[in-house]
Amino acid sequence: MPTEKEMINNLIDKYTDLQRIKCSADSEKEVDYQLTVTKAKLESFGIITENLDIK
Repeated sequence: MPTEKEMINNLIDKYTDLQRIKCSADSEKEVDYQLTVTKAKLESFGIITENLDIK
């Protein structure tokens, strides 16, 4: 179970990511970039991301 500090850090990261999307000149490109980074992080923990995509 994550600690309170880890949960706060995760929420700050999420807030920052949403702000980056909102302020981006090309929001689709920013979303694609963030998805790529997040998938890489998940896969580094052994989580298969293929079935997580919404189609």
